[in-house]
Amino acid sequence: MAIINKSVALTMFLTFQGVLSFGSISRHAVTSTSRRSIVTVFSTAEQAAAAAPTSNEKKEGPIKNEQAYANLKMEEIVSLCKRRGIIFPSSEIYNGFAGFFDYGPLGAELKRNVKDAFWKNFVHNREDVVGIDSSIIHNPITWQSSGHLDGFSDPMVDCRETKLRYRADQLFCSPVVLEECGSTVGFVCVLEANDEDMVKEATSQAKKLLKEKEMKGSAIKAFQFRDLTQVTEEEMAQIPSPGSNKPTLTMPRDFNLMFQTNVGAMQDASSVAYLRPETAQGIFINYKNVVGSSRVKIPFGIAQIGKAFRNEITPRNFIFRSREFEQMEIEYFIPPGDEEWKPYHEKWIADSRAFLEQVGLKDELMGYDVHEGDGLAHYARACTDITFKFPFGVQELMGIAARGDFDLKSHSEGSGKVLDYFDEETKEKFIPHVIEPSLGVDRLILALICSAYAEDEINGEKRSYLSFHPSIAPVKVAVLPLVKNKEPLVEAARDLFDKLSKRWNVQWDQTGAIGRRYRRADEVGVPFCVTVDFETIEDNAGVTIRDRDSTDQVRIPIDEVIPYLSKMIDGY
Repeated sequence: MAIINKSVALTMFLTFQGVLSFGSISRHAVTSTSRRSIVTVFSTAEQAAAAAPTSNEKKEGPIKNEQAYANLKMEEIVSLCKRRGIIFPSSEIYNGFAGFFDYGPLGAELKRNVKDAFWKNFVHNREDVVGIDSSIIHNPITWQSSGHLDGFSDPMVDCRETKLRYRADQLFCSPVVLEECGSTVGFVCVLEANDEDMVKEATSQAKKLLKEKEMKGSAIKAFQFRDLTQVTEEEMAQIPSPGSNKPTLTMPRDFNLMFQTNVGAMQDASSVAYLRPETAQGIFINYKNVVGSSRVKIPFGIAQIGKAFRNEITPRNFIFRSREFEQMEIEYFIPPGDEEWKPYHEKWIADSRAFLEQVGLKDELMGYDVHEGDGLAHYARACTDITFKFPFGVQELMGIAARGDFDLKSHSEGSGKVLDYFDEETKEKFIPHVIEPSLGVDRLILALICSAYAEDEINGEKRSYLSFHPSIAPVKVAVLPLVKNKEPLVEAARDLFDKLSKRWNVQWDQTGAIGRRYRRADEVGVPFCVTVDFETIEDNAGVTIRDRDSTDQVRIPIDEVIPYLSKMIDGY
């Protein structure tokens, strides 16, 4: 987290050529061919409109606003997502349901594209990874063996007065220390946020505290924030609750995060089950089935994309931390040994970073957080998080952990089944160790939306748009007939739209000025707009394809539109 001043290394710029990368393509010079006969007679005004440029935005190229991301607030992202049908609050007609979200028409497409990109990159494009899709509810013994029943909890604090509950590691306190004499006059307590917002809220609380102590105007030292898992009982007795503004918080205590349900007609202790809090265990309990039914050999991986559920007490920051979410995980099984795991771990860190860059995350917004000491899980050999600089601060985006053999050993003991691997070359039996790359679909989508947000100015007019990589953009192409009341022109545009729709998700827009239609497409990240105009049908002069980011336009013969867009979108 940024407030703790962890250094973030922005390194390892990796560029992979492949299915997700942009392809280069030559610009086509279109020569005028013999004019076709058009049955409909056009007026002089219409002919003039046909000869005019489709938009005046190229009089001056876009002037990019380099400070757009630095000034971006989460409120703007949330508003954009709702306004344009990307993400809605769940159950909004019933005043919502905290911690749950619904994906709208564009969001559903974006989510599908992100999952497809992950699967293609890590499963289809590799010979050493296969996929599964396990059930959401497992035999409850699964969670006993994995340690989730006893250890899957977060430290919580309760406000005795308001009865509100908070995660202790998401509340930060600081003593208010006088600059002149160094004495502590009290504490402030703020919710986790970016540095600026936390300091602003803490300053406001400190001013009220000094006023109550009749020390108004006294200078104080810089705040030294630490979360409530690190405070003593004596300190907690002085720390104000965010709910009551009085020291009414309990000491931290564990709270299990799993959602409980019942299976079957009876609702007693024997019917208790749990919604899975992670997808990893579904992979481990199917490890023996995959080895027995597939031709996999160590090292190999099993991938899964699926829903997970955690009863987060304080879901925050939009879809970053919610109660229902989706994970993309791989358990990569490797030979045992104290030194064997290190090169595999390093390779998966590099491959994971490369994937994130391929789908469009900006290199300068990503970094690393290496877990050490108490920051490591008790079973982990190592863990490195790839972080992302969200508008609310630097946070974990993707974790790559070396989990050792803890999981398979635990399930072997819990089930009584042998989960050894027999190496046919060495004739040895062993329980493999595991490297686990784990990535939240929803967190990645939020990072992609934030990373894609851009602002520029064209001929004095400000424009905001989403610069999605074409491979994950929810709509790939917008087809725009120049006018909507000329049948031959609309028919030509509709014919092209139908052909493109067989390959990609394509948008049809025939209403409003062409410049306004461009802006509508830009705002939701459509990378290419194809305009069918009078030259298309009169001179067989092809169509105009406009690039979203540069606003450059190129005229392409109709027969070459699909090959051109295929190269630009799919990379081949």
